[in-house]
Amino acid sequence: MATQIVMNHTGDSRHFFDQTDPDGLARAERRFKKLIGQGFTAAARTAAGDLKVVRTFDPTADETLFYPRLVGG
Repeated sequence: MATQIVMNHTGDSRHFFDQTDPDGLARAERRFKKLIGQGFTAAARTAAGDLKVVRTFDPTADETLFYPRLVGG
């Protein structure tokens, strides 16, 4: 089961999907594109446990984190 973790000002929300389910993959890819379009940064966890920024949906990623755009002032 893969996870998309969306960080926000209240903590995070987690979205789980089965990587072998075409419908689940389609929903996950739509969520990825929507969040990227809203300015979130996506990072996938590597096998070593590090995070690597990704710009396209990776259906094989077990965990993808989405960070909101930072607002300075």
